[in-house]
Amino acid sequence: MKAAQPRKFRGKNKAPKWTKPDDGTVSVMVLPLAVTDPAGLARLEKLFGSMWSVKRAVQRDARAKADAYWAAFHERSEHGAKAVRQRLGLSREALERCAYKHLEDAGHLKHHASKALAMHMADEVWNGVQRHLFADSAGNRHGRPRVGRWHGFTRIPGRARSHTAERKWETFRLAGTFHGHAMAHTGGGQHGLMQPRRMPAPSMPMGKIPTGKGTRKATWWDHTGPLAVVFAGGPDGKRGDLVLPVRIPQGPGQEARARHFLEADARWHKADLVRRRKAGAPGGWVYEAHLMVLGPGYASPAVRQMRQQAAGLDRTGGVDGNVSNLSVVSFPANLDPSAGTAVSSEIVLTDAERARLEKEAKKRRGRARALERSRRSTNTGQYGLSKRQRERAERRAAQGLMPKTVAVPRGARDSRSDGVPKQAFRRDRLSHGYRELRARQAGAAASAAEYRRHRARAVARETIAAHGPRLTVEDCDIRTWYRLWGKRLSQTTPGMLISALETECKAAGGRLVRASTWSTALSQHCLCGERVRKTLRDREHKCIACGLVGKRDLVSAALAAFVDLADPDDPKTARLDSARSRHAQIVYAQGLEEALSESTTPCQNTPRGAGRVAVPRQRGASAHRTAERRDRATPDEPRHARDHAGKPGTRTARSPQLTLW
Repeated sequence: MKAAQPRKFRGKNKAPKWTKPDDGTVSVMVLPLAVTDPAGLARLEKLFGSMWSVKRAVQRDARAKADAYWAAFHERSEHGAKAVRQRLGLSREALERCAYKHLEDAGHLKHHASKALAMHMADEVWNGVQRHLFADSAGNRHGRPRVGRWHGFTRIPGRARSHTAERKWETFRLAGTFHGHAMAHTGGGQHGLMQPRRMPAPSMPMGKIPTGKGTRKATWWDHTGPLAVVFAGGPDGKRGDLVLPVRIPQGPGQEARARHFLEADARWHKADLVRRRKAGAPGGWVYEAHLMVLGPGYASPAVRQMRQQAAGLDRTGGVDGNVSNLSVVSFPANLDPSAGTAVSSEIVLTDAERARLEKEAKKRRGRARALERSRRSTNTGQYGLSKRQRERAERRAAQGLMPKTVAVPRGARDSRSDGVPKQAFRRDRLSHGYRELRARQAGAAASAAEYRRHRARAVARETIAAHGPRLTVEDCDIRTWYRLWGKRLSQTTPGMLISALETECKAAGGRLVRASTWSTALSQHCLCGERVRKTLRDREHKCIACGLVGKRDLVSAALAAFVDLADPDDPKTARLDSARSRHAQIVYAQGLEEALSESTTPCQNTPRGAGRVAVPRQRGASAHRTAERRDRATPDEPRHARDHAGKPGTRTARSPQLTLW
């Protein structure tokens, strides 16, 4: 029997459509660009300015077409929505043609931007319009398309290289090799990698290259020296190629990571040009190339060893998260005492981290005060005098002295009777120092966010190495916690920790499943199966049926280890197996009670007592759980949101109690 031939789609000889290898897994490496030449900086600024003009024009056209689409109600009812979109040009191809027209009409843009860049910018605009026109799986749409702002325009998407045609890489091209870069900046391998602050841009190879049929002129494809990002410029550009030298990140463990991404140049897929704000850089921006590589990212040998260790653990565990800490308890999967004991961990902020957060908060408050002073001094007409300044002016007037000019009025904003400012804040005049300070503030916030992500990944790896990659967590709505606790929740980042745990469990061959709080009510049960009602303020678990005493969070985490789901993808199908939890309580007995009282694994900073929350102590009673409005903070557990996954369905009033004592 003749074997079935693969279906052919398009291209030369109708070859099969190319697909990404390794199930489409891609990774990205950030390559800083050492652009110190004033001419190179000027060309980069003009390139970003040109692409911003194209994107803004396409966004305006797309917004006008979307408004016309929704206004044509009768036409959509009579002829159909697709016919109306085709008439208005609401499609990817139509927006691409719109971008081409803007590029052709504005002749000066063709000196800097190319047609391929305009096409990909139109595709990026269409992605946002598509989310506005078509509802997602939950039936939700994005809002009306908006025109972005200049300072929010930070990325120029590059076009992917062709993996079916040789030497076809449009837009931004990464030229050079890792070996050539290392040899150029190590003195031929005589010393370590030393990249100067001012890195010269490499030159395109010259001369002739022999081929099988003769010779050809050398191009950037023949460059094997230091790495550089090359852009040919617009169709009318006459200044040659834009060559941006690349600076490889240096530091402990960076060389192995760079080799992973840069040595296998056959896996290079595309490069995007990105800029980010930095007050100390020339022009206020630093530029980077985000290189996309076909394949998984880099994992250090220590991380791989930790994941292998976690994959070999035959344990099941539960996770309980709240605003101040993360509690994890795990048991051997077969509940055999010879296979191991019950292990518990509490993830809290260390004293060093608390001191670091306090220091950052102090700097943040200082920057906020400096920004407010700058805004007040530049817009003195929008603010009134404070009580102290008015009293001083009255004393000077009473003494017959000349009135003194107030440089920084400290009073309230000039507002209407209903409290709305007469002039919007966006219309205030801002000084150069204000913008520079705001850029430094944004840089500090980005650095703090990167530190939180790094901490979450490190904590997640240590957690699965101790408890295994098969964990269960309550399906809580973190957005409700932010509504209750505000920015203080960003100190402990429970949502980021749970997301990192989910990623690490998947990398180690396991899974983090979510169980509905509506059908399990873990915080209101005991391991023996008895229902133990606790208020939100109670941080200690005391069962009068079996006498178990422990921390509330650790008991909830232990119960989460015995949750079964009929469908792992549906949290509503979660049910608590009280028989297994009771059996574990009998088997592990004293060891389990010790694990539920204190952490049994080395942790960062184990809190003493029945538990604590990372917020100031409340003066009065907390608000009721079902209250619509709260004047005070409510400890750890929020009420369910209306659209929460766990609300519908039945909820058992009491689990079956086992009288095995």
